[in-house]
Amino acid sequence: MQISRTIIVLDAADLEPVSSFWSQLLGGSVKPDDDWHTIFVDGEPRMGVQLAPDHVPPQWPDGTPQQIHLDLYIKDLAAAHEETMALGAKLLQEADDPSAVEGFQVYADPAGHPFCLCWG
Repeated sequence: MQISRTIIVLDAADLEPVSSFWSQLLGGSVKPDDDWHTIFVDGEPRMGVQLAPDHVPPQWPDGTPQQIHLDLYIKDLAAAHEETMALGAKLLQEADDPSAVEGFQVYADPAGHPFCLCWG
């Protein structure tokens, strides 16, 4: 099997805030269609956001199970945290020790999809 492209697709009841959030966080741009937004990074499609009017955010960590999550590896947690929060993320779980050699913090995008800022 030859796979020519792989992208992550997130469901959302409101496409604009979710695609805007991810495009800004990843340093990309959005190509909107009626019920689908494609997020391009460095000219390549990297993510899709699909209209799902009945989308219910997962309740992390206990409750409705998460459908998927992304791990984004960063160099500076404090700077990445500030930028992520300014874009509209919600902090779900702080790192046990932000000064540790490796670790993660858990966030949610505007539609409630969990993702981690990781280091190490």
